Amino acid sequence: MYKLYTRPGSGGFVVEAALTLANAPFEQIDVPKTDQPDPTFLGISPLNQVPVLTLPDGRSMTESAAICVLLAERHPDARLAPAIDAPARADFLRWMAFMSSVLYPAVLRFYYANRYTSDADGTKAVKQAAIAEMDRGFAVLDTALDGHDWLVGDLMSLADIYLVMLVAWHPDVDKARTAWPNIERLWARLRDHPLMKKLNTSHEMWPI
Repeated sequence: MYKLYTRPGSGGFVVEAALTLANAPFEQIDVPKTDQPDPTFLGISPLNQVPVLTLPDGRSMTESAAICVLLAERHPDARLAPAIDAPARADFLRWMAFMSSVLYPAVLRFYYANRYTSDADGTKAVKQAAIAEMDRGFAVLDTALDGHDWLVGDLMSLADIYLVMLVAWHPDVDKARTAWPNIERLWARLRDHPLMKKLNTSHEMWPI
């Protein structure tokens, strides 16, 4: 059985979705946000970040995008991503890496700006730069979605859920919903998805 260490409103959202869609049994462990982390938890998450997924063999892994790719590989029947030999697989890997290396860090820089500057008066500039980076990244993805129902392939994948999770964290959600109509179209479909509705109840990712 898997163990998912997570907390509401975190990147555990997409991992919980992946495990549920795969019908994979898992134990969910909520990790409180604290300045004094549990030393045991630091042993599996050195940066004191969630999500962490402990695999059935006892090994643990961090990084939500990497976890999603692994779960897609381990549960191919769930069709969480295009098959390894499918042409769309390259796009899946590309966009998962893009979102985890461009958008996710920008989100962190906005919400934890104090971690990215030693200047007590510098957080405003860090936040402004973070928003600009988010906007640039979402614009790229909005263009990629033009004329397509899903970000990769012909079916919903974890890339779509990952994207929706990230756009829900944009500090100006109203702007996000109008500036990128293709992302909003995708987001609207997922807001109506039964599992996304259920997860949103506990994670409160977007207003009901």
